[in-house]
Amino acid sequence: MFAAGGVLAVAAAWTALVVVGDRTGGTPAPAAASVPATATVERRDLVDTKTVDGALTYSGERRVSTGAAGTVTWAPAEGAVIRRGRALLRVDRRPVVLMYGKLPLYRELHEGVSDGPDVEQLERNLKALGYGDYMTVDDHFSYATYLAVKEWQDDRGLPETGRVDASQVVFLPGVARVTEAKVEVGDRAAPGAQVLTVTGIRRLVHVDLDTADLDLARRGAKVTVELPGGERVKGRITSVGSVAQASQDPNDDTSTVDVDITLGKTPKTGLDQAPVEVEMESERHRNVLAVPVEALLALREGGFGVEVVEGGSTRIVAVETGAFGGGMVEITGAGLSEGMKVGVPAS
Repeated sequence: MFAAGGVLAVAAAWTALVVVGDRTGGTPAPAAASVPATATVERRDLVDTKTVDGALTYSGERRVSTGAAGTVTWAPAEGAVIRRGRALLRVDRRPVVLMYGKLPLYRELHEGVSDGPDVEQLERNLKALGYGDYMTVDDHFSYATYLAVKEWQDDRGLPETGRVDASQVVFLPGVARVTEAKVEVGDRAAPGAQVLTVTGIRRLVHVDLDTADLDLARRGAKVTVELPGGERVKGRITSVGSVAQASQDPNDDTSTVDVDITLGKTPKTGLDQAPVEVEMESERHRNVLAVPVEALLALREGGFGVEVVEGGSTRIVAVETGAFGGGMVEITGAGLSEGMKVGVPAS
């Protein structure tokens, strides 16, 4: 995108070469006032663009707590990827196991508990881990479910009670990547206390977008992301926040909204929070007349014009500007048409 000051600077330098007529008459300039070079008036699509800063990160950050109480005897390293059936943590050498699901484990599950979707969620995980050959996956905790739980507990080194609670299992939506361990080996774990911060493994770009640029953030809009090292990948805006967040700097009265971008391919770098640049687009202006930005002239009476070159003479035509993009500017003016030649500074 071109700033108005830059356009004025280019236009001011270029007007020194010509005699500027009035805004409406298109007055021919003397033939001796030849232009250094010309460009063609084109009919094309134009898109305003702006480059903003972002960060390469991972989807779905969340805090993890557990119902386990005791001494932490193992904690995962930052960046560790934990899948279903593996330990998120060990307390008193007993694992707190990851299972997949949207519901938290809000009650103890055992034979005789009332039916519910949390029972089905547990049974689905047990099946996926290879337990419960005779168990039906439904919302009922049956005797077959009890046997499957006991077999699973035996394999994981847990007390074989046939009962499952939050000291043994944490349900998360999917594979978890550890971004921070809140506890270390030797720390005391307490029920309900945060132990980990995790994300999913899908890469995305996060932008704290200035609310003044909110028109650039349309869900589904395409963007281009420049990654560390210069790699450029295509992306698409998948989430735009609905709440503006004020700056924490008391001297800064700007506010931002959260924008998340899904990338078209997995980037080569595995760095979390790596800085990136995001080229965002405003609404596309279709089938408009456009000239190079340097063709604009600053008129004495205000506004802009272009110098139309026809045969051996030139004339100034006042124009209204529209979108900027790719070094071109949208123009409208009396008598302008595709294919005309306009003056530009010599390259």
